[in-house]
Amino acid sequence: MPANTGKASIIFVNRYVWPDRSATSQILSDVAFHFAEQGHDVQVIASRLSYESDEGPYPARETHRGVTLHRVATPSFGRGSIAGRIADYLGFYISAFFKTLAVAQSGSVVVAKTDPPVLSWPIGIAARLKGAQRANWLQDLYPEVAEAFGVVRSDSLVTRITRTLRDRSLRKADMNVAIGDRMADLLRKAGVAESRIAVIPNMTDDESIRPIAAAENPLRVEWGFAPADLVVGYSGNLGRAHEIETILGAAELAQEAQRGNIKFLVIGGGFLHERLEREIAERRLNNFTLKPYQPRDKLPLSLTVPDVHWVSLLPALEGLIVPSKFYGAAASGRPVIFIGDTAGELGDIVPQSQSGAVVGVGEAETLAKLLFAYADDAARRLSEGSNARALVESGFNRRAVFAKWDAFAAKFAR
Repeated sequence: MPANTGKASIIFVNRYVWPDRSATSQILSDVAFHFAEQGHDVQVIASRLSYESDEGPYPARETHRGVTLHRVATPSFGRGSIAGRIADYLGFYISAFFKTLAVAQSGSVVVAKTDPPVLSWPIGIAARLKGAQRANWLQDLYPEVAEAFGVVRSDSLVTRITRTLRDRSLRKADMNVAIGDRMADLLRKAGVAESRIAVIPNMTDDESIRPIAAAENPLRVEWGFAPADLVVGYSGNLGRAHEIETILGAAELAQEAQRGNIKFLVIGGGFLHERLEREIAERRLNNFTLKPYQPRDKLPLSLTVPDVHWVSLLPALEGLIVPSKFYGAAASGRPVIFIGDTAGELGDIVPQSQSGAVVGVGEAETLAKLLFAYADDAARRLSEGSNARALVESGFNRRAVFAKWDAFAAKFAR
């Protein structure tokens, strides 16, 4: 890129990008398209495969909305086993490494995301070999997440080597983008200099996702919910990082109390979804409705079907992951119940903003009583829902988050 253009040459590396519907794809695509609209030279290196395996393979190369998309061939053993995951990860590491060597050049900034985990290490090496600057955009932190899942031991040789390589790649990067303050604290503990850390939260499309009254939402009627129902919703990936026992327990208590107006809606899929279906059947719960992932253009309706949303995060993962689905739920103008660490990041944000409630993992009775209270108090739902929307408009909206990304790009402009 010619000198003194005031624009940056930015190369993102992540397994998924548009038109894939996964959360990591949507988050990346929004920022990449925004940068292209601002006149930056933007490229993305991704896989040809789809997260849900119901689409693709995608074209090896195409341009969309001003962004050049390079898609590399990778194995597809799937997420059903650890061995399969590792094989898929290794395949992407290798393909993305060589594609980065082919695409990056002096003056570029290569931004490695965290899908697959520890991508910062191989991509950082490729960027350095081409004289490009390096940045990392961290949606989670491995191997700590794997330790929390019990997949690896913290004292194993593989874990120690992985952590050492990861920390070295973070310390040597020109910039590391954390999605929350707790995550930024962990980067500091890993020895990353303050000048190389930026906190940029994930966001939602608050311009299209706006509060819609239940009576004005045709999808609510189409899905069989009555005006008097309290619809308790979840939308997105229900993965290993999340928790379902608390909501299942509350649903059991609601059914036992004959609160037939309390209905549970789960939209999406993920690792825990099959278990959720099995538990619903075994417990003979008749208050659940399950729907598949919805197209992005349908989210303004699907996210406003619920009267209240819930999101969850295992306490052991606090600071390692921030549930991005919180922002869409809040943008819908509905109260959000966070099930997780009451002293965690969302455990602080929700009560401080009076945008919902926080319930500890396993506290099904507390959650059930909370839902009974919401069902009987429309004014409370309206007040907390308005506060949730105000929270998004105060700093987790597209304008505010894009402004932070613009500041990031300015650091690498040439």
